[in-house]
Amino acid sequence: MQPYGDLERPPLHERALQRALVRADGLWRDVRVVAETGSTNADLGDAAGKGAPEGSVLVAEAQSAGRGRLGRAWSAPPRSGLMFSVLLRPEVAADRLGWLPLLAGVAVASAVRRMTAWSEAGERFLGDGADVAVDVRLKWPNDLLAGERKLGGILAEKVADAVVVGCGLNVGLREDELPVPAATSLLIEGAPLSDRAPLLRAVLREFEIWYREWAALGGDAEASGLRTAYKELCATLGRSVRVELPGGEPLRGTASDIDGSGRLVVTGEDGAVRAVGAGDVVHVR
Repeated sequence: MQPYGDLERPPLHERALQRALVRADGLWRDVRVVAETGSTNADLGDAAGKGAPEGSVLVAEAQSAGRGRLGRAWSAPPRSGLMFSVLLRPEVAADRLGWLPLLAGVAVASAVRRMTAWSEAGERFLGDGADVAVDVRLKWPNDLLAGERKLGGILAEKVADAVVVGCGLNVGLREDELPVPAATSLLIEGAPLSDRAPLLRAVLREFEIWYREWAALGGDAEASGLRTAYKELCATLGRSVRVELPGGEPLRGTASDIDGSGRLVVTGEDGAVRAVGAGDVVHVR
């Protein structure tokens, strides 16, 4: 008898993930999978304060107090998505840490695009030159979109000398399980992928590649190619936007660039150019 009830949503296996991801010369030092927790970000934040090493990964099959940006709740049925956090201790200048959630967005979007690609022959094809089944894009700063619907989100939090980066990605949610109509999942978008394990491995490997290059160059997003990669995946650029700013009037205009600090550059309706480092972006149709 299976130890879980939903055969369409098999559990992740901690030992298998450890074998696949933890290497002596790799970034990932430990991968843990728990059946349920309040928040993987909160748990790893506590672990960071107790000296947990960089490269610690915590994955939850369900979260009871998951959070997105601006304190919004994030929830999903057990084993219907990927909910995980990673602990990092980058040795880069503080003013470059803002690139970490954007880096995570590039890693997740790139991995999903690659893992859901099809060849012209209609077979799964992991590589360049394939048709992408799910055209995942990024809404600044780090929402994952499929079309105009939200596929997932990323939350980075500074904890002492560490940064905890959390990700929630809807994989197998059905339409009647979506928390809001504006959400979606890989299943709904027709992705040729139902097993979360290879997707998680792909995301973490992609993350490691980008993180190591970015950190080795002192957090330089230009030299590491991160800024270019982000801009290529960013669905916000070129769009008319309304940016809800903390404690201020909304900023309306056209999203024209991502600057060297990862801020969104908006050309306002009055022609003034302004870079914003925090805010809730609405794509105006």
